[in-house]
Amino acid sequence: MKVLLINGSPHAQGCVYTALTELAGALEKNEVETQLFQLGVKPVRGCIACGKCKQTGRCIFEDDVLKDLYPLVEEADGYVIGSPVYYAGPNGMLCALLDRLFYSHGGVMKGKPAAAVVSCRRGGASASFDRLNKYFSINQMPIVTSQYWNSVHGNAPEDVKKDLEGLQTMRTLGNNMAWLLKTMVASPVPKPEPEPGIATNFIR
Repeated sequence: MKVLLINGSPHAQGCVYTALTELAGALEKNEVETQLFQLGVKPVRGCIACGKCKQTGRCIFEDDVLKDLYPLVEEADGYVIGSPVYYAGPNGMLCALLDRLFYSHGGVMKGKPAAAVVSCRRGGASASFDRLNKYFSINQMPIVTSQYWNSVHGNAPEDVKKDLEGLQTMRTLGNNMAWLLKTMVASPVPKPEPEPGIATNFIR
């Protein structure tokens, strides 16, 4: 079993990385492999709603990090997406990436467990946490929970390491993710048959 950890911060070893590392330790103690994907600092395109990915399963743009993420997503059994908090929301580059990933490749992730992790100095964590969870809920992915909302606080990795409750929340999340993955493997039940899609609007 493998869980893909997406670090949606431009800082490779910052606060989000510190939280994900704590979570990864708990997963690995439960014999679940982890792989870290770093968003980085290069520009990420936003979705232009061209619809081409519905035909190919891949975004039409092949000039940013999304192309590198596709094979990792396909190999993973579960996902954790981490982000810093910017103006009470996740990193904009991360959201641009996730918009395109879920629209083009959401079928690969459907039914697999997922969780969001956010890091903030003081506030905006719950709003960012909610925003990221919406990707999972609309894609029929079981959302893994912890003992509290999955957030850590601090302005630097050294601060996050002092957030003992936040770190415990990360470890609990890792343990719960491992438990759910093992449960799904031990007692495989067929997924529900999807109904034909219905799309409505509210124009009268």
